[in-house]
This record gives sequence, structure tokens and C-alpha cells, in this order.
Amino acid sequence: MKNRIYLESLGCAKNLVDSEVMLGCLAQSGCRFTSSPDEAEIIIINTCSFIEDAARESIDTILLLAEQKKKGACKYLVVSGCLPQRYKEELINALPEVDLFLGTGEFQKIVPHLENLTTAAHPQKLRISGSSFLVDPDTPRIVSTPGASAYLKISEGCSHHCTYCTIPAIRGPYNPRSRQSIIREAQHLAGQGIKELNLISQDTTRYKNLAELLRELVNIPGLTWIRLLYCHPANLTAEVINVMAAEEKVCSYIDLPLQHISDPILKRMGRRITRKETETLLRSLRRAVPGLALRTTLMVGFPGETDNDFENLLNFVAEFQFDHLGVFQYQDEEGTPACKLTKKIPKKTKKDRYHHIMRLQSRIAKEKNRTRLGTVVTVLVEGKASHKKYLLQGRAEFQGPEVDGVIFINENMPVGSLHKVQLQKVLSYDLVGTLV
Repeated sequence: MKNRIYLESLGCAKNLVDSEVMLGCLAQSGCRFTSSPDEAEIIIINTCSFIEDAARESIDTILLLAEQKKKGACKYLVVSGCLPQRYKEELINALPEVDLFLGTGEFQKIVPHLENLTTAAHPQKLRISGSSFLVDPDTPRIVSTPGASAYLKISEGCSHHCTYCTIPAIRGPYNPRSRQSIIREAQHLAGQGIKELNLISQDTTRYKNLAELLRELVNIPGLTWIRLLYCHPANLTAEVINVMAAEEKVCSYIDLPLQHISDPILKRMGRRITRKETETLLRSLRRAVPGLALRTTLMVGFPGETDNDFENLLNFVAEFQFDHLGVFQYQDEEGTPACKLTKKIPKKTKKDRYHHIMRLQSRIAKEKNRTRLGTVVTVLVEGKASHKKYLLQGRAEFQGPEVDGVIFINENMPVGSLHKVQLQKVLSYDLVGTLV
């Protein structure tokens, strides 16, 4: 294949890895890539449909890029990922502009599917298999993340069945990779110059012998940071915490989505953990790992959430002072048990609760950043600054990729390099530093 391809990746880091696999497969087949959809002969959109807003963004993007079939060079429009996997045949009539739909178990076959699309008299429009594809070290992949950072997917699917979540229906049950497979891919990435590995999955801490995996990863030459993302609190073991404390390469950072703290709400969510267990875990983490940066995700407006439940959540955020925090407003998702729950929360109340927590977190984050002023941190340079006043931006160990703040720098340094930087100014969630 010699077509010019434009690929748009939506959604989370796990989806991005799938997009990178498609890029790798397409590159092997001889395809050329373009950063402009105007020039593309084939446009691929890797979609997300985890929540209603994500599905809406996916559909809006599809309709926007479908215009290229009318006025641009585009001959074929392909939609892959969670949206086709979730809605299947519904999309064929709903989106006639699309020539091919690929599910979460078919994206790695993008090349033969495109060959069929471009040569067959009557190509099959919907390609859905029963499960997600599990990558291995030999799977072609082009890393697209900035700097010298990469995501490493250690499993697929989820078996938790939280009552609000569509992931098990879309991605299937939990399916881990072998440790040998993960280590081989990590070695390959390190050989490409990757310095930061971000371990991801639907439930990273469910991985059996995660502590042993971390101990093997830290011995790979070239790696500097190993970061844990998407960790379920019910599965975080003392052994993993001890490895975080003992191993310098394992970042003093953890992404631990808690969703709520009120016991009645946690039970209705199907979270399998109590407030007492959560608080005990957080205190154990902070005792064991000095300087630990904690990221969490919360949900407000879950059916049955009372004013008292929300006050408990607000007080919890104020007490535990998370370094980074995101908030979702609950939405009914078709096919989930929560959709059938009574005592729905009005939209205005959900919005008010969201803004209340985010205002509190904004103050906490600013104060956290003020305490860092004057300190010297190691920064991984990611590239051109998003702020026009500065030259470059990067991240410190306490900042995860994409979701947390960044550090702006005005000195010129190679992208992907690590440098000592003194922090000198706070910009809300971001910081400004100078080269030491």
C-alpha cells in the first residue's frame, strides 16, 4: 500500500497505544503519513466511547473529517476502536459517510482490511471480533508521545464491573500479558531512546506479581522513570508500595482513581473498597514513599448521592490534599446497572458539585506548587512550550503525561533530554523553571 494516511486518535492513553500499533502496521506496508487531513487519501479515526461525552466527541470528529471526502483528497474514511465495538451495526446506518468500522480486536489487521476496502467489489463494512487485541513485543508500533516517554500496556480488558462503567462490555474481561512479553517490549523501547515508561491498563494493580515486574523493569539500561497509571485501590499491595519506596527508578507518583469516599456511594458503584480501607491505604502510601505525588479521579452526581455524601467527599479532598485531581459528572451509560438506579441527581446539582471540588483542588494545587518553589528537580524535556512566553516545556517526576501540569523553560535543550531545573514561578497548575 502506498496511500497517504491521516490518523486521529481520541480518548485515553490505552487507545493511543492501539493507534500507535496501527501506525506501525501501516508503515511496514509502505504507507505514507500526513499531518493534514486535507492531503490524506485514507483518514482513520480511532475512537473512544467510555462515556457519553467521549462518544459525542468521536461522532463530531467523524462528521468533521467526513467533509474531506467531499472537498479533499480523501477516498476512504475508517473508524476504529471503542465506538464500533460498543455500537456495532447501529453505526452503519447512523454514519453512512464511513467506509469501514473496526472493533477493538481488529485494528492490528488494519493493512489487510484496507486492502480489502480498496480492492474488493463489495467490501465488508463492519469488522468486529469478540475480544480486544493483546499486543506483544513483535507487534509493529510507532511511538507518538513527545520527548522520550512512552506508554506500555500490560493487560487488556477489565473484570471489575463497576456499575457505571462500559469498559468490560467494550474491551472484554481482564487479560494480562506475560511478564516476558512486557520486559521484551520495555527493552525494545529503551533501545529506541525511551527514558520514561508509563505502565497502563484498565487496572494496572491487578497484574499478578506487579512488584516482581517492577523489579525487572528497573534493571533495564536506559530507563530513568517507571510510572504507575490507572491503579485500582482495592488491588494495590504492600509489596508494590515497598518497591515504589525502595527503587529510585519507580516514580514517587501514583494514579489511583478512587471515584468517591462515601461508603453508600462506593457500594452502589460496586467499587469493592470502603472509606476506612481507602484512607488507611493513602496514609500507608505517604508513610512509605516520602514526597509521593498522588493523582486521583472522582465522580460527582452518582444516583443517590446526598448532600451529606458530597460533603464527605469535599472534606476528604481537603484533608488528603491530592497533588492532581480530576472530576467527572456522572452520566447514565446505556447497558450499565447504574443506568437503572433511582434517585438521579439533577444536572445543575452535578455541575455545582463539580465546580465546588475543582475550585478547592485549584487552591490545593497552587499551594502544593508554591511549596516547590526554589527546589531543584529533574525535568524530562518534551518539546515546544504551549505557552507563548516560553521556549520549551517538560515534566518532573511528580507530573504524569498529558493529565497533569508541566514545567516551562526558556533555555534551549534537546527534546527527550533530562536536566536539573530550579522552580521559580507558579502558573496555576504549571510551573516555570530555569536550567541549573
